[in-house]
Amino acid sequence: MLLFRGEEHIERWRLQWTQPRGATLSVRQAWQLAVGWYGQKLSPGWRRATLDETEALLAGIGLTGAFWSLRG
Repeated sequence: MLLFRGEEHIERWRLQWTQPRGATLSVRQAWQLAVGWYGQKLSPGWRRATLDETEALLAGIGLTGAFWSLRG
């Protein structure tokens, strides 16, 4: 994971290293993903999320598109 200050920083890095533009998420989205993914993991009733639940988590925080698709 790389942290960037904004879109201009992403573009400069991408051009400098001749890399295609990949998927990005904000710090807020990263936090929301962490809370959704790990927030209840220590609870006695915790269970692994289903594929549908995981897709709903990603979509709920705006992580959509081919990169975030879990169904191939």
